Parts: sequence; structure tokens; C-alpha cells
Amino acid sequence: MTSVADAVAVAERLSAQFGAQASDRDAARDLPRAQVRTLKESGLLQLSVPTDHGGVDAPAAVVAEVFRLLAHADPSLAQIPQSHFAFLEALRLQGTPDQQAFFYGLVRSGALFANAQSERGPHPLDVDTTTLTLTDPGDYVLSGRKFYSTGALFADWLIVRASVADESGAEPTSATAKALAFIPSDAIGLEVVDDWDGMGQRTTASGTVILDEVPVPAAHVVAFSPIFGEPTVYGAHAQLLHAAIDVGIATGALAEGVVQVTKARPHFEARVASAADDPTLIQVAGELVVTVRGAQALLAEAARQVDAARADLTADSAASASVAVAIAKVAAVRAALEASTVLFELGGTRSASGSGNLSRYWRDARTHTLHDATRWKLQHIGRYTLTGTPPPRHGLL
Repeated sequence: MTSVADAVAVAERLSAQFGAQASDRDAARDLPRAQVRTLKESGLLQLSVPTDHGGVDAPAAVVAEVFRLLAHADPSLAQIPQSHFAFLEALRLQGTPDQQAFFYGLVRSGALFANAQSERGPHPLDVDTTTLTLTDPGDYVLSGRKFYSTGALFADWLIVRASVADESGAEPTSATAKALAFIPSDAIGLEVVDDWDGMGQRTTASGTVILDEVPVPAAHVVAFSPIFGEPTVYGAHAQLLHAAIDVGIATGALAEGVVQVTKARPHFEARVASAADDPTLIQVAGELVVTVRGAQALLAEAARQVDAARADLTADSAASASVAVAIAKVAAVRAALEASTVLFELGGTRSASGSGNLSRYWRDARTHTLHDATRWKLQHIGRYTLTGTPPPRHGLL
């Protein structure tokens, strides 16, 4: 991978290649091991590696389009590297020069990072019970359990968000400092369980990660909490890629709807030979195109604002980028859900056949769009618009 232009061309080629068997993989829950291997070999995983570390340092606009193209073909496959790029951003913001050189070098060699962040339980979302405990002579052990660890089965390195235990041994709270522990997939005490059973995004391998006193060198621990102490585009960049996945689902469902309408029988009252000439379906298709193209345009605009904020980072530019991404995410969610539903209107009764597996578009859309509540994004958008109140700094906005 040598240029931004190469990246889009490679993503277009892989989109066509990955889309060919995406439905079969979903139906059988056949994990895309070969496809992930191809993705690693393509060079796309190093897109956001800085140029001074031998990477492309592609703008967010390009990375977002790459994710949209992959999700257009296979949303599960597109979601697998999402956290990989989020952690590259964390490394850029908080990694030491030695850490950056080491981990960026791994990525340039084709390594895939995957997340182990989410936890279940009654504790608040911003509390990690998984802990990093300091040991002599200054290294750590890591213990805990993580869920929804997308792509963990395919990863060369797992990135685990954990609370840094203090000397008192007190239970972690939301105020406890957090860090990212970079763990090789063959680490002692690490177990990845293939237990993801979602109705959609079925082949993301978003299973459980169990950590039993995993040894972690201090050189593999990157501070996480400081990212949110000052303006950054960390959250905006991460959410931009989620929005790109939703837009990809929408464009994929729209394209499939165009195919299905050629197979549909026209309604008898339309008195036309082809369903594509039914004026009511023409109206439906036109409305859907406006929704989907609008989401695409808002995604591109949000990406431009992320790039602009990174080039001239201030509290105002970071806030503006976060709000632009929130707007794009709301539009992307609506487009994905609408396109994956209207697909069946365009295809008619036969499109509901189980053998066609067209439900995967809606199942993928409904599952992925549950990640972050758009109702809260609308709250932040509204406050920013009416009173100029900046959005909170966290990884979900």
C-alpha cells in the first residue's frame, strides 16, 4: 500500500471479492478466516499509520470510504478491523516513541489488532473491573473478563482496556485511571471463546475474552484516560467508522433492492410489464435513494471535519467534528434500517424466502446500529445547536 488512491482501489476490489460469498457465510455462520487473511495481506490495515513510521497516514475521509466499501459487501467483515483503527489512534495520541515504532511496525507487517473493552454486569459502563496490577520489577498482570470482543478470534494482538489497580486494592470506579494493554494472541492466561450468538453481524467473532493473570510488560501498556482530558478526535474517528459501516449496509441493501426488483412481479393494478415500471415502486426507490445518498454525503462531510480538526486541533474544532460525526451516525442508522426494510418492498413476496437470506441486511443493520444510542447523539446535537454546549469527551461521540 503506497498511496491513498491505492487504498480506495484495493477496497473496491476486495468489496467485490468479499461480497460474492457473504450471504453464504452469514447463513452458515462461517467465520471469514480466509477473507481476514486477505485483508491483512492487502495493506489496508496500515492506512492510518503515520508516514514517519512508513505508513500512508490516509485522511479520515479515505478510511471511512474504505470501511463503507467493505460493509457494502459484508458488514461483519467490515466491523472486524474497526477497533484496530481506533487503537492506532490511541497509539498516536498516547504511545511513547518506542511503543509507536514497535506496534506500527507490527501493523505494517500485516498484524491485526482487536478489542477487548466491553464488560457485562451491574456496574456503570465507564467502570472496568478488569484490572492491571503492578508487579515487581514494574511490569503488570492482567485479570478479568470481556465481552463483545469483535474480531478477537482473528487478532494477532488483543487490546484490553483495564483499570490500573492502586496500592489499596480498592474496587475500580469511574475515576480509576484506565490503560490499554497490548496482548499477543498466544499470551499465557489468555482465552478467547467463540460464543457470539447475535442475530446479525453473525461472523464478527465478537466473543468472550478471559484473562487469568496474563503477564504484561510495562512497554506494552498505553495510558488511555489522558486521551479524554484534552481535545482530540479519538471518539469522533472511532464513531466515524461505525457510521461508515451503517452507510455501507444501506448502500448494499439499496443495490440488492435494485437487483430484486428485476425479479419481482408487478402489482396488477399498475398495468405494467415490469415491477421497475410500477409508479408506486418508483416513488419508493426515489425516496430511498435520497435517504441513502444523504447519509453518504453526511458521512463524507463528517470525515472532512475530522480531518480539519486533526489539522488544527482546538476545543472548538474537536467539538464541531464530534457533532458532525454524530449527525452522520444518526443519518447512517436511519438509512441502514430503512434500506434493509424497503429492500423487501422492492423485491416483493419472493424476497422473503429464507433461501435468499435477504434478511441479513436488516439483521446486520439492527444489530450494528444498537452499538451506540442515537437518541443520545440527538441530545448532544440539539444542545450544541441551540446553546453551543460542546459534546462530552468520550469514545462514543
